[in-house]
Amino acid sequence: MASLIKQMKKSRWGYIFISPWVLLYAVFGLYPLILSFYLTFFNYNFVQPREQEFIGISNWLKGISDPQFWRSLFNIAYNQVIFIALTIGFGLLVAVLVKEVRWGARFFRTIFFTPTIVSLVVVMIIGNYLAGPIGPVQSFLVSTGLIKEAVFWTSSQWLAMPVLAIINTWKWFGVTMIILLAGLHSIDPQYYEAAQIDGASRWTQFWKITLPLLNPQLFFLLVMDVINGLQMFTEVYMNFDITGGLYGQGLTPVLYLYGTAFNRSNVGYAPTLGLLLTLVIAVFTLLQFRYLQREVD
Repeated sequence: MASLIKQMKKSRWGYIFISPWVLLYAVFGLYPLILSFYLTFFNYNFVQPREQEFIGISNWLKGISDPQFWRSLFNIAYNQVIFIALTIGFGLLVAVLVKEVRWGARFFRTIFFTPTIVSLVVVMIIGNYLAGPIGPVQSFLVSTGLIKEAVFWTSSQWLAMPVLAIINTWKWFGVTMIILLAGLHSIDPQYYEAAQIDGASRWTQFWKITLPLLNPQLFFLLVMDVINGLQMFTEVYMNFDITGGLYGQGLTPVLYLYGTAFNRSNVGYAPTLGLLLTLVIAVFTLLQFRYLQREVD
């Protein structure tokens, strides 16, 4: 004990410098987490806060069997399969092309990265106009005969999540491009020189050298995209009502949580949904580290 106190005195300035972060984390991170877990065992709402009722694990059982919660997870999975495929595919293509540019590489990197720094709200407004029934995209598709008539994609049961995935791809593929571009620059050129001597084509070099050596970057992007996707809120909140649309086509776990807490005033069930979502994110992340990281290693 004496040695511990002596060590703490020796490192007192370090503790002083980290104390603001520890205090902020305790107040805005740890305390809300403990309070959320506590509220999951009560039937509690904003309207009648004094009439809270202890109900045990009923909220947890309700959350596990809640069809709306599972529908929201299905919507996210549907969205993220399209988003990840487009973002990584398009980001990798642009990264390879930008790497080969001999003049103006910085200009192209800046242009492709610019949507990333634009507000998500602004991107959604622009994307909604472009994909809307009077927007240029559907006008072009109607004029070329690819579709018979313009549609309201926010009212479509199966179009909502793909359209959001495309809009999000436009915003976020710049981050993917920069990360993969850094990975491309880290590959030793001697690998390609040796492959050329052996007569390997550019396509063979891409599949046998580039992609395997980009595994760490691709793994990182996949993990982060899944985590961020499960927390989607702004995109659907701007385009759908609090219920996620007529068919629930825009419902996501965070939107469902928000509506439960602030629209239905069920503050006991809302943190249960939040903690269930945290468990889902943790499980997906652990599975990715267990089964995908092997290929990286």
